[in-house]
Amino acid sequence: MLELQAAGCSRAYINGSFVTAKAEPNDFDGCWEGEGVDLDRLDPVLQDMVPPRAAQKAKYGGEMFEVDSSVGGWRTAMLYFFQSDRRGRPKGIVAIDLGTLT
Repeated sequence: MLELQAAGCSRAYINGSFVTAKAEPNDFDGCWEGEGVDLDRLDPVLQDMVPPRAAQKAKYGGEMFEVDSSVGGWRTAMLYFFQSDRRGRPKGIVAIDLGTLT
């Protein structure tokens, strides 16, 4: 998250087993708001959206996407995609105000 903050990102969202009641979550997925982000300062690993995103998984333990990027064959923005479970039911995600991290 600090890399996103350093590049000017003000908010990120976390999804995946990390935000469930799972006793031992094994990964996370997330997305970040692109407004105000200086792409020249953003970690290139976070800019590589080509599957399988192995560098992101290795460095951060999960995957991060820009909120407006689409997922797979769907044309749903990541922020909205993350707010539904696999059956299409609404679910919550965690928003992180990066302006308050130190």
